[in-house]
Amino acid sequence: MLGVMERADAARNRARILEAAGRLFAAEGAPNVTMDDIARAAGVGRGTLYRRYPDRAAIALALLDEHERALQEELLRGDPPLGPGAPPAARLAAFYAAMVRLLEDHAHLVLGAETGRSRFTTGAYGFWRAHVRSLLVAADAPDPDALVEPLLAPLAPEVYGFQRHDRGLTAEQIASALARLADGVLGTSR
Repeated sequence: MLGVMERADAARNRARILEAAGRLFAAEGAPNVTMDDIARAAGVGRGTLYRRYPDRAAIALALLDEHERALQEELLRGDPPLGPGAPPAARLAAFYAAMVRLLEDHAHLVLGAETGRSRFTTGAYGFWRAHVRSLLVAADAPDPDALVEPLLAPLAPEVYGFQRHDRGLTAEQIASALARLADGVLGTSR
């Protein structure tokens, strides 16, 4: 079955919605932006907005998607240590560093898309989970299923935001601490 082509006016509306939402999320933070704010800034009606995006989280996910896809591509086909070919501990540390960069650059989107329990239902989280689990298996870590979520928990946007803004840690401090965590769990010799 052939895919349905997007109408030109629908594509323009989608682009305007995403551009307006990206601007508003960056300026005010996703939780502070309403769907009415986005419709008004994009110059579209509420019906047009809600037909394509049922809520703010869906818009934030659409904006975040391209950045997460780029990281996924690096994990699958990039150079070591982020990509294949490095020991599991080094790959996990590189993944943590890449996620810290993603959180640092796009926290306003992640906070709008992946907070609380909704974080576990995103396709990106499923990918991150599978990646970390594969590193645990490659390192012969005991009970990898029990370790995956504890290793991903520091990347929750609320945790990252708390460390950066409430505790005053730098992105470099957080990435360094996560690299030590990766080494402690997977060890450099594995």
